[in-house]
Amino acid sequence: AVQFIQSTGYASVFILMILESMVFPLPSEAVMPFAGWLISTGNFSWPLVFLFSTLGSIVGSLISYAAGYFGGKPFVRKFGKYLFLNEHHLDVTHRFFNQRGAVTIFICRFIPVVRHLISIPAGFARMNVWLFSVLTIAGAALWNGFLAWVGTVLQSHWDVVMEYSHIIDYVIVVALVGLVAWFVIRQLRLRKAAAGGQDGTAGGQ
Repeated sequence: AVQFIQSTGYASVFILMILESMVFPLPSEAVMPFAGWLISTGNFSWPLVFLFSTLGSIVGSLISYAAGYFGGKPFVRKFGKYLFLNEHHLDVTHRFFNQRGAVTIFICRFIPVVRHLISIPAGFARMNVWLFSVLTIAGAALWNGFLAWVGTVLQSHWDVVMEYSHIIDYVIVVALVGLVAWFVIRQLRLRKAAAGGQDGTAGGQ
């Protein structure tokens, strides 16, 4: 990311933040603090870093939103089993975003790992695209601006941000893996119980 920014300038900030807002494992902590350091050295300007990073975030988020929106139930029927999803989960997500979607979209922009994925269920849930865009821009602008500011403060020590952000990333990844494991075990137990019930019914007949 650093080499890409050094060689291509603002365009790289835009492209990298598009990828960061999708499902690619590229954290904004690897992009924005370095951009902030370049601001402190006079190579970048605040307005343009703010503009291109925010544009990249909303473009990437809208691509993920579109994947969820246009995939919808047909996508879940075809690929849901590989993602531990079914139509019931889609319906639950839809109700969740109808009730708390606005808060979720804004807050998740500040949570590592989760912010890479949150746009897809927003599309699944058919969240209003204008509201989604406004909240994504607001959250992304605040987060990107904060990381860039940290880079200007730390200057040549901007890489310290990445060092400590990785700790947070690891904690969240472990938590997500734990949740997935719990979900899989729960589904297997439910299937086993259902199969046992069917066998009992067949034996009684």
